[in-house]
Amino acid sequence: MKLTAEQIQSNWEIFLDNINVHISGNRGEQLSSFYKRYEERVILMPAAHKKEYHGAFPGGYVAHVNRVVEGSLRLYDMWEEMGCDMTTFTKEELVFSAINHDLGKMGDKEHESYIPQTDQWRKDKLGEDYMFNKKLAFCSVPDRGLFLLQQHDISYSFNEMVAIQTHDGLYDVANEKYLKTFMPEQKPRTSLPYILHQADLMAARIEFEQEWLPKFSKDSVEQPKKNYTLSGNIKSSKTKALNSVASTGLKNMLDSLWY
Repeated sequence: MKLTAEQIQSNWEIFLDNINVHISGNRGEQLSSFYKRYEERVILMPAAHKKEYHGAFPGGYVAHVNRVVEGSLRLYDMWEEMGCDMTTFTKEELVFSAINHDLGKMGDKEHESYIPQTDQWRKDKLGEDYMFNKKLAFCSVPDRGLFLLQQHDISYSFNEMVAIQTHDGLYDVANEKYLKTFMPEQKPRTSLPYILHQADLMAARIEFEQEWLPKFSKDSVEQPKKNYTLSGNIKSSKTKALNSVASTGLKNMLDSLWY
């Protein structure tokens, strides 16, 4: 998928507008200033390094975050209508978590996480238009995102920390300690993490459908199936293969299984 320059710019304006509308006071100003500082990097960031993943194209990151914010707000209303206790978190906490849930993909102050792929084979065969920047020390996306916020003096609540930390749900085994527990006192005290994960999962699925389902349509031209049947003198191939086996017992067993 490719976005036009106009679409990328429009998405960026929506991104900043979400901060201005939903994040209050000094923290909103700090967050807006932070993203404007790294505007040239963030506005063109992909959401992933590989085509098979969602948003792996210039501008894919911001487009994904905007969809997660929109989905979070719509799910907020649905959860409230269904009887969820909405007093345990605020709508600002939800939007803040949605805006910053994948912030760790930005990298650090000096280095971006994803850089253009230089290995043409991996680009052509594996669909990796980007690769991970080896100048960055390893860090999980949630941990790096929370560190970046802390590093730039942008405060976050306990609710926001847990939501950002667990936004991948049980797709990340590191979240089992938060989400896979049967003790009532150890379960999250708010539904915020579940709403954010649901919004992120929905956004990623929709982005997958937009990118890939058209390619799987019935109108697509089917590629001829490759024939992997052994060609040539099969008996000769069998003899050559069996002669390379030292053990008589193993050779006899393989001989009986060969067809």
